[in-house]
Amino acid sequence: MANFTQKAIKESFIKLLNERPLSKISVKDIVEDCGINRNSFYYHFQDIPALLETIITEQAEEIIKEFPEIESLEKGVEVATQFAIQNKMAVFHIYNSVNRDMYEQYTMRLCKHVVGRYLEVAFKDANVSLEDKELAIRVISCSLFGLVYDWLSSGMNEERPADLIRVCELCKGIPEMIIERSKN
Repeated sequence: MANFTQKAIKESFIKLLNERPLSKISVKDIVEDCGINRNSFYYHFQDIPALLETIITEQAEEIIKEFPEIESLEKGVEVATQFAIQNKMAVFHIYNSVNRDMYEQYTMRLCKHVVGRYLEVAFKDANVSLEDKELAIRVISCSLFGLVYDWLSSGMNEERPADLIRVCELCKGIPEMIIERSKN
């Protein structure tokens, strides 16, 4: 029963978040939408920010679990942008809320995962120092993060994911270049 109630709370919250800004959603709105009482909400979540954090963390974990190895940056970007496009209004409402830092952490975590998994494949047989691997992950993740935030601030233009994928295509060869330079 607990899993059913938690799921109902999350679904109601996402539904409401797709309809209105985060600041306009109350616990009362959520419990009325999913047909439970306030005590049930507070049994599962401390407050709305805790609910939001749970949903964001679970979504990141789901993407990470679904794609344990990423053979191209393009595929990772495609997966992450599809989720954002499917929940466009919810993403905007979080992006424009006081909880933006939580969404930034989620986005950076996904960028690091995508880049890290991709570079694990690229560096698989290479003798690259741990420091150089970590630097490569940071540089490429931060670039990807910046591009994603540029996309968000532009209103999530439907054509921008293609630009993100194109940037990933243009970056092909960078891991190999890092491997080569790391040997010196």
